[in-house]
Amino acid sequence: MTDVHRLASTSVSPGRGTVLAAWERFARGEDDVCGVRPEVAISWHRCREQYRVDPHLTEAPVAAAEIDHTLEHDVVFTELGGLATLVARELDGVSAVVTVADATGRVLAAWGDQATLARASDANLAPWYCWSECAAGTNGMGTALEAYGPVLIRGAEHWCQVFHDWVCAGIAVRDVVTREPIAVLNISCWRTELPAAAGSWLANAVAKTHGTLQRRARDSGTELVAAYTQARTRSTAALAAVDTAGKVVIADDTASVLMGVPACTPAVNPAVRWNPGLPDLIRVARYASKQAARNPDWLGSTQIFTHLAEEPTSVSIRPVFLSGQLIGSLIVFGSSDGEQVPEAQQPVHPRTQPRRLVAMRDDRMVLLRLSEVYFAESDGNDVWLSTDEGRLRAASHGLDKLDGELADAGFLRVHRRYVVNLARVREIERGFKGELFLVMDDRTNSMVPVARRNAPAVRRALGI
Repeated sequence: MTDVHRLASTSVSPGRGTVLAAWERFARGEDDVCGVRPEVAISWHRCREQYRVDPHLTEAPVAAAEIDHTLEHDVVFTELGGLATLVARELDGVSAVVTVADATGRVLAAWGDQATLARASDANLAPWYCWSECAAGTNGMGTALEAYGPVLIRGAEHWCQVFHDWVCAGIAVRDVVTREPIAVLNISCWRTELPAAAGSWLANAVAKTHGTLQRRARDSGTELVAAYTQARTRSTAALAAVDTAGKVVIADDTASVLMGVPACTPAVNPAVRWNPGLPDLIRVARYASKQAARNPDWLGSTQIFTHLAEEPTSVSIRPVFLSGQLIGSLIVFGSSDGEQVPEAQQPVHPRTQPRRLVAMRDDRMVLLRLSEVYFAESDGNDVWLSTDEGRLRAASHGLDKLDGELADAGFLRVHRRYVVNLARVREIERGFKGELFLVMDDRTNSMVPVARRNAPAVRRALGI
């Protein structure tokens, strides 16, 4: 299994002295991370620059008192807790603690021998304390919530010095639709290595929980198709059903053209749903999900830019529920029924913000100004940046995530594999069949293809 192999591969790391020396330099404000694994160096950067966690913190802080969990999440916590007890039994005789935490890093429960549980409590590795990266720095639970796949943090790789005597391995359970974290399972060992089978225990436990979520998501897809079919009998307006992430489950002939997806073809399985490539629609769908979760009777409307249209189109958003749980929305085109989505949620023009991108060159971090990046290109789950410093691997995994981070900073998704810095486009070239290519202003005048369905958005963004 890939995740198990990934965790196992991280077990070979530089010596403690090398990592500790790098940690001391980085904690002082230097950027030299020679000898530190890239995923750890990136986490340190988040902790120091973004979250500003004190590396000399002596214990994890108390978690926020407010609890905001759905019933579906409660089911995940219960199932994961049962599996965690099985992992704890496998660790009998090892100085280890097994924990389950929610998406905020709040520890919900802990299992282990009494001596190790007591030692863990000294650092607040116990229920009702927060272990997110923004609260406790680089650690198994918090870093797993930031990553996709298993995470191993050993000794001085922890951002906070007080946790340097621990070795932690964590893996997050993620919503199969939104890919947002729901919970995290973690094993922490005191001054000893993790058992060789730890990766298998974690991955198998999470795989079982993901199986439950997959079945639930398929049921939700079926219910969205049923809601769409029923709505079609009452109206002739262009109609589509989208899930809580804004991905299309089904669309009629007209809506399919506006959204650039296949027509009248149900996508019940979340793994095969279509991304319409409409940032406005995705933002509105997510906003609608938050509103409807608080008020089941909520109905909203706004305007969004669609494919093949130069002007925005009015849409209404109607939430769909299954067993009281929000599962998506019906999008009605040409309608303005319901509460107007606030201006902050309306389509906005890209604007440059003073932030940086983190890239990796071998075992060193490169901090890039956005103006230094020409475009980002996906290669599987890896993202490569074409920059003034050459071709570098982005710290972010997945082009969707990077696209979301840069959507309001002058970058635009022009193709399923490319996100482009609009400020670095020099020319636009038309192909033999009318397709568009963006010529960048780098030394080689790299050419980036524009998907046909993205061409109107590109023209609008470039003012042509």
